[in-house]
Amino acid sequence: MNNNTIVLAYSGGLDTSIIVPWLKENYGAEVVCVAADVGQGDELSGLEAKALASGAKACYVEDLREAFLTEFVWPTLRAGATYGRKYLLGTSMARPIIARRQVDVAKMIGSSVLAHGCTGKGNDQVRFELTYASLAPEMKVIAPWREWDIRSREDALDYAAAHQVPVAATKEKIYSRDRNIWHVSHEGGPLEDPNFEPTEDLFLLTKAPWDAPARPEYVTITFHAGDPVAVDGEALSPVDLLARLNEIGGLHGVGRVDLVEDRMVGMKSRGIYETPGGTLLYQAHSELEQLVMDRRTLALKDAIAPRYADLVYEGRWWTTEREAMDALVNVTQQRVTGDVRLKLYRGTSSIAGRTSPFSLYDERFVTFGEDDVYDQADAAGYIRLFALPMRVAALKDQERAPALVHDLAAD
Repeated sequence: MNNNTIVLAYSGGLDTSIIVPWLKENYGAEVVCVAADVGQGDELSGLEAKALASGAKACYVEDLREAFLTEFVWPTLRAGATYGRKYLLGTSMARPIIARRQVDVAKMIGSSVLAHGCTGKGNDQVRFELTYASLAPEMKVIAPWREWDIRSREDALDYAAAHQVPVAATKEKIYSRDRNIWHVSHEGGPLEDPNFEPTEDLFLLTKAPWDAPARPEYVTITFHAGDPVAVDGEALSPVDLLARLNEIGGLHGVGRVDLVEDRMVGMKSRGIYETPGGTLLYQAHSELEQLVMDRRTLALKDAIAPRYADLVYEGRWWTTEREAMDALVNVTQQRVTGDVRLKLYRGTSSIAGRTSPFSLYDERFVTFGEDDVYDQADAAGYIRLFALPMRVAALKDQERAPALVHDLAAD
């Protein structure tokens, strides 16, 4: 194996930009960058040229958007996984596929050393390195943030300036952002005060609700076996479908989350998330499940959703546990097929209608009018049996009551 070439997970942001020259200086090795396109948009413009200008030997850029959605996002959506009550796991889901591609490139070029730009305080270092451990346990891992003397983003900016590395971040605008096709996250700077209200110039994907259209808009999302397949009757690829929903949801200010979350390393952090299309998909998917699944199956699925969310958040994607939960979820999703109509209006999304060929809703059973399929008198026997444990307990209490009164009187 080649120890003279380090394969770096590269985003073109401040941290990974300065890591290229730092690795060359401190390890005397060539650096090959791997940049996965998971929907960063304009951030990928000129990325290869930037990596080479920073001193990289080569830069691999590959479009992984569809694989990201079908292999990582859709399974998490189908599981109904949400972390910290509100977070739809946009950054968490992206790390395993980026790290997998990094490992693939390292194996392809014969390198045995991997590097990433995650800080020693964050979650991403765990997510990347658990993927490395699962897919390439023999490879060495370098995490510069755990080694170098740089201690802040200001230090990193100074290092970039000294080494003539072009970066977009400035000391005046110091937000740390992570963007992919599913979401964009914002951290750092004034957001580190959980009492600070973000200003509107922070947001990239969503309009302020008060600036959204004054009239509501309806959107219909079609699912097949738990996967979204169409919007307003038009069949779309996963990438085009989410792009359409991001546009619609963002226009109406849907999908903003302000969350103080618990990091894996033990501290709390504050992040602002924008997930317009994902918010619509989660709501629509949940509404369709409620129509086609019985309550016991729903309860089972709801019970594993937090566990699935923890697994994704912690980067434990490549595990038997996840495969087992996917197998369970896949069985529950076989009849999650149908249309859900949502009503979007100034930051909100509400259910307007749903239909499915597998619907368990039958008007004959729930009507207050006369029907031939439900005899209301049957409820009496059901209630009597259902109440049996309570009746027995109450009768026993009554039997004990005289003795209890006698004992109290004697005292």
